[in-house]
Amino acid sequence: MTDTAVYAAGGVVWRLVEGKLMVLVIHRTAYADVTLPKGKVDPGETLAETAAREIFEETGIAVALGIPVGVSRYRMPNKRQKIVHYWAAEATDDAIRASAFVPNKEIAALEWVTPKKALSHLSYPVDVEILEQFLTFVGDGILSTFPIVVLRHAKATPREAWDGADAARPLTARGTKQAQAIVGPLRAFGVRKLISSDAVRCVTTVTPLAAALGRTIDRTPLLSQDAWEEGASDARAVVGKRVRSRKPAVLCSHGPVLPEILAELALATGTLRGSYLGSASALDPGSFSVVHLSATNPGSGIVSIETHVPKV
Repeated sequence: MTDTAVYAAGGVVWRLVEGKLMVLVIHRTAYADVTLPKGKVDPGETLAETAAREIFEETGIAVALGIPVGVSRYRMPNKRQKIVHYWAAEATDDAIRASAFVPNKEIAALEWVTPKKALSHLSYPVDVEILEQFLTFVGDGILSTFPIVVLRHAKATPREAWDGADAARPLTARGTKQAQAIVGPLRAFGVRKLISSDAVRCVTTVTPLAAALGRTIDRTPLLSQDAWEEGASDARAVVGKRVRSRKPAVLCSHGPVLPEILAELALATGTLRGSYLGSASALDPGSFSVVHLSATNPGSGIVSIETHVPKV
């Protein structure tokens, strides 16, 4: 991020009504315009957190972020550049029923419209471009997706400073802060299943997330560094099960094991391997890559990968 630009995030919120794709546009009160839900980043937020929060605040609909669909850039009246990141976001029937939206001083109305109508109703070309990018994915048969998040454990006490078993190494004070910092961004992607190497540094990395979600952590030696060093790790078994389940999940492991996890994700989905897998697995402590897969046909390949770094 630059120091002078204003950053924001939002989404193309969609649903199927009797098999027909509809997207949500908002009518803003003060500007008398029609746009996509979005808003500025709050201090300490990641862009993903901002997108999920702003969609909820403007529409009352709680969403989980899907694939990233584009970035818009434009100059505001004060000449500062505004950079807005967008994700696709499905609005489930339950989330729509739970919405407490009422017209207010910011948002006059919400409207579900066909993509064709949205393209003609949106007030700004940059919003039209974002919707067109979303529709490109739809045209390729990609709509409903689910994420598998590959997470490197947070900063741990170095081996040379620890006298006990390697698997028992704890997080440092910075690592503890990183574990807290990733809760918001991971929740933005709707993760529910938490799978971790049984090493202490991995389990404690996802413990704050488990507490926030009210979920338990599935601990496995199959993703541990000890097993990897002994040639006994089995990322294939773990990854294959997660792909078959088609449910959002986090896999927390170690730096040396991450390339194997990403490679197995590519193999399990029929994706050609390339240098992008190396980039997605070269994570700093506490960072994670979100691997988006098609919920209707996971074997069609990895749809998108995005990498996030905790703000600590």
